[in-house]
Amino acid sequence: MFGDKKSSKSMPAGAVECLVGERMSITGDVKFAGSFIIEGRIKGTVIADESGDAVLKLYERGQIEGQVQVPQAEIHGEMLGDIVAEKLVLGATARIRGNVYYRVLEMAAGAQVNGQMVHQEEPRKQLAKPEAST
Repeated sequence: MFGDKKSSKSMPAGAVECLVGERMSITGDVKFAGSFIIEGRIKGTVIADESGDAVLKLYERGQIEGQVQVPQAEIHGEMLGDIVAEKLVLGATARIRGNVYYRVLEMAAGAQVNGQMVHQEEPRKQLAKPEAST
């Protein structure tokens, strides 16, 4: 039952560990590990745990307003802010307003990026602090 370490099993590879549903909205910073699916809205910084196996999936109706730093990301929705990812997949419905820092990029026809696209051999360890809006 709860807290029984003998029966605890690790999550299978590719299992969803966190889901922000379509009618859900989060304001604030999010730190996650494993698989994180966003169908709703997040206003804040999204950072993956440093374990290296984290995957962010932003679905078509999902939106992130803030900075994102993850090992792997699959974007089909709207990003308003910079993204840093070692492996980045932009679907045909992806809309990004911000800079994109990537090591490996896959971009479908129809994806939109309004910002700089910067290839990096080594991923950035940390994003610059967002400017305070007045």
